[in-house]
Amino acid sequence: MTLGGGGAPLTLPAKFSVVTEYTDFATPEAYFGFHIECGFSYIHSRLPGHLGEFLALTGAILNGKELVALGMATHFVPLDKVWDLMPRLARLDSGDTDVVRSTIEEFSEKVDLDEDSILNKQSIIDACFSKESVKQIIQAFEAEGSKEGNEWITPILKRLKESSPTALKINLRSIREARNQTLGDCLKKEFRITVNIMRSTISIDAFEGVRALTIAKDNCPRWNPATLDEVDDEKINLVFLPLEDDLELRIPETEENKWEGKAETSGFASVRG
Repeated sequence: MTLGGGGAPLTLPAKFSVVTEYTDFATPEAYFGFHIECGFSYIHSRLPGHLGEFLALTGAILNGKELVALGMATHFVPLDKVWDLMPRLARLDSGDTDVVRSTIEEFSEKVDLDEDSILNKQSIIDACFSKESVKQIIQAFEAEGSKEGNEWITPILKRLKESSPTALKINLRSIREARNQTLGDCLKKEFRITVNIMRSTISIDAFEGVRALTIAKDNCPRWNPATLDEVDDEKINLVFLPLEDDLELRIPETEENKWEGKAETSGFASVRG
C-alpha cells in the first residue's frame, strides 16, 4: 500500500491508522515540478527537526515502521494479521475509542527501526536541510555524501538534483512558512500555489514533469528555468500571492476548525485528533 496524494492527509491525522510492512509513504511532487499540497506543508513542518524539508525536496520514501515511529501512523500490523483484524473491527458494536484501540493492539506489533532507516540519519538531515537555500542544502548534502559510510545519500542526491529547480524553491518556502501558520492558513496558501502553478504563472514545469514522467515516459523533463541560479526568487513570490477574491479558498471559522499555529517540536503526533 502506498500513501500519497490527497488521500494521505486524510489518513494521517486519524485517531487510528494502521500500516503494514508493505506500506510506503512519499511526497515526490518536486520531482514532477509540483508542490506538496492538501495540508502537507503543515504536516511536514511539524515533523522532527528538518525531516519535513528532506522529505519534500527529495521525495524519499518512509516505510510503515518509520511512519509509526514518527507518529504519522498509530499501529504497525503485519499484512497477514490485517485480514484477521478487519472482520474483528467490523463486528465491534461499540464506537468507544478504547475498545477500538485495544482490538487493534491485539494484532499490532512493536516497531523496531531497521539499522539503515532514514530516521537514524536525523543529525545529517538536520545539518543539511536546515540551510537557508536549496542551493546550500544541496551543497551540504553533497559534502556529506562524499564521506565514508554515507553512500545512502548518493541515490537521494541524484533525485534531488533531477527535480524541478522552481518546485524545489517553492516547496522549501512553503514548509518554512508553515511552521508559523495554522492548518487553515496552509490549506489556503497551498491552494493559491496550485492555482498559480496551473496557470503557469512563472513556469510550466508541472506540465513538463507530467509529460516526461507519466505520459511520454522519456524521464527527461526539460525544466525551465533549468538551474537553481536561473530561478528568480522574486518570481517565486508570485505563486504565493492571493488569488482573485472569488477564487480564494474559504474555510469556515468554527470551533472545530481552530487549529494550532506555531509548529510543535515533538513530531506529527502533536496534531493528531
